[in-house]
Amino acid sequence: MTSELFSSLFLSAEKLANLVSLGYETMTPVQANSLPAILEGKDMIVRAKTGSGKTAAFGIGLLEKINPRFFGAQCLVLCPTRELADQVGKEIRRLARAVPNIKLVLLCGGKPWASGGLSGTWRTHRGRNAGSGSGSCS
Repeated sequence: MTSELFSSLFLSAEKLANLVSLGYETMTPVQANSLPAILEGKDMIVRAKTGSGKTAAFGIGLLEKINPRFFGAQCLVLCPTRELADQVGKEIRRLARAVPNIKLVLLCGGKPWASGGLSGTWRTHRGRNAGSGSGSCS
């Protein structure tokens, strides 16, 4: 990749402004090597140390593929631990601030629904009831 600036990517002005507001101006080496391929829709396996920018790279890529006008599940991210799931969810929420109508639900085993701030049921975009069982939503 010739440029390591996020502005060199084909992202909307709103998404670029959000990245700048989050302190993302220059891509990390992991992001510079993976984001162009991710944005082209290629499958990637990326191994790198904690803090290298992997979450932002795949988060930016998945948000590019989301259609905010479609009210249904469009992406599933699996994490091996509750702590990592929480970190990934928080970062994707931050990255999604410039995308209207994005809904993110975090489900983790071992916690009751109510601990996630829900009463046991919640409404999806289409108004159907969802949920009872174990999990945590935020």
